[in-house]
Amino acid sequence: MKKKVIVVGSGFSGLSCACFLSKAGFEVVILEKNSSIGGRARKFQADGFTYDMGPSWYWMPDVFERFFNFFGHKTSDFYQLDRLNPSYKVVWSAAEAWDIPANLNEFYALFESIEVGSSVELKQFLAEAEYKYEVGIGKFVHLPGKSLFEYVDSTVLKALFKMHLLTDMTSYIRKYFTDSRIVRLLEFPVLFLGERPSHTPALYSLMNYADIALGTWYPQGGMYKIVEAMEKIAIDLGVKIYVNQEVKKIEICNNLVNYVLTEKEKYSCDYVVGAADYHHIDTKIMPKEYQQYSEKYWDSRKMAPSSLLYYLGLNKKVKGLLHHNLFFDADFKLHSDEIYKTPAWTENPLFYVSIPSITDNSVAPEGMENMFILIPTAPGLMENDSIQELYFNKTLERIEKFTGEKIKQNIIFRKDFAARNFISDYHAHKGNAYGLANTLLQTGPLKPSMRHKKLKNFIFAGQLTVPGPGVPPSFISGELAAKEIIEMEK
Repeated sequence: MKKKVIVVGSGFSGLSCACFLSKAGFEVVILEKNSSIGGRARKFQADGFTYDMGPSWYWMPDVFERFFNFFGHKTSDFYQLDRLNPSYKVVWSAAEAWDIPANLNEFYALFESIEVGSSVELKQFLAEAEYKYEVGIGKFVHLPGKSLFEYVDSTVLKALFKMHLLTDMTSYIRKYFTDSRIVRLLEFPVLFLGERPSHTPALYSLMNYADIALGTWYPQGGMYKIVEAMEKIAIDLGVKIYVNQEVKKIEICNNLVNYVLTEKEKYSCDYVVGAADYHHIDTKIMPKEYQQYSEKYWDSRKMAPSSLLYYLGLNKKVKGLLHHNLFFDADFKLHSDEIYKTPAWTENPLFYVSIPSITDNSVAPEGMENMFILIPTAPGLMENDSIQELYFNKTLERIEKFTGEKIKQNIIFRKDFAARNFISDYHAHKGNAYGLANTLLQTGPLKPSMRHKKLKNFIFAGQLTVPGPGVPPSFISGELAAKEIIEMEK
C-alpha cells in the first residue's frame, strides 16, 4: 500500500515536493488555505487585466528547466519563454536612466563608458560569480542543512574558500568598481535577500551572474504559467489538490502525526510536509509540547522585507519605461538602513515598477497597460490606509516626473496589497514577503530545521528553511523535503 503524504501549502515548494513524492510512489494530497493554488505566486483577474500577485522576475532558467526535465518535460511544453532585451531599466534621476543590455559585450561597453577599465574588472568579477553560481546552485543549495558536517566533503571545503563567505558584498564590489551607480547596480540583486549589502556575504555575487550572464526572462502569459505547469505535472502524477482547506490542527501519537485537520475534513497520513509559513505551523498549529522554536527565537530571526504593492490598470500606454524598472532616484543607503537597521517609513523609498503588458498583450486590454508597483518595507512595520495612500502618491509623482506623462488620471483599476495582507493571506511572520534573510548566521544548518526535531514524520519546506528565499530556491526546497521522506522510507 502506498504511503500517504499531506503537503500543507501549494506554493512553489509545496508543488515541487508533491511532484517528486508522487513520482517516487507516494500518495500525495495538497491542502491549500486560499481559493487558488500558487501561494505568493497566485494571480488574479479584474476588468480585463491579469496580474501576477507575487514573483515577477524569471532568473536562473536552468533551475526551472532541470525541474521539468526530471518529469520528462521541457519548459517549452508549457509556456513560451522569452529573454528580455533590455533586461530592465534603472532610473537614477528624472534626467538619467540606464537600459541594462542583455548582450554581454554591450554590458561591458556600458560599464566602460561609465568607468574606464571597469569592463576588464567586470570580466574578473563575473568569472568569480560564475564559479559561485556553479558551486552554490549546483552543490550548496542541494544540501539539506541538517549538520555542519555536510560541508566537510573535500569538494565543498575547497569551494568554501573561494566563495568569499567572510567578505561582505559592498566591500567585495568596491574592490573592483568605484562609480557609485555601478556599485548600486551590482548590490541590487541582494536587496531582497533580507539584509543590507554591507551585511550580506559576497557569496551572493552569484546573483550578479544570474542577472548579467544568464539573463532576465519572461514566460508569456505571466509567472502563473509556471504554477499551472507544475499543477498539470502534479495532477498527471496522481496528486490530489484541495483549495479552501486551511489546516487548523494536527493530531499526534507517539511522536508521529496521524491526522491533519481542516475546518472541513480530517486527513490521515504517514508523513506531513509543512510548505506553508514555518512560524505559523510551528507556533499556531502544533500542540504546544511539540513546538520547536519559541516566539523569542522567531523574534530574533532576521527577516527579509515586506512590501507595499499596487496593482494598476491604465487606459493608455506608457512611454519611457520597460517591462522591469528600478527607481533608484533616492538615497540607496538610507532606504536600506530603514528596512534592515532602524525600521521606519522612509521619506523617499526606492521602488520597482513592472509593466508586463509591454511584453505580453494577453495581460491587459488592447491599448491599455498593466502596471505593478512594489516598495520594499521593513518586516513588522504595519501600514494603514493613509500610509498606503501616501506612498502610492509618492511613487506616482516620481514615475510621472521621469516619464513626463500623466498616469494617475488614467488609472481605471487599482488594488493594494501590503504587510497585513501577507499576514491574512499567508500567515507570513511579521508580514514578510520573501522569507528568512540569507545572512551568514542564517545559512544551511543555521536556518530553522527542515526535519522536525520532535516529530518523526514531519518535514518543512519553503522560504523559512533551506535553501532560502526566491523562486528557484523554493523549487529546490520542495525537492529536498521529498528526498528526506524518500530517505526515511529506505
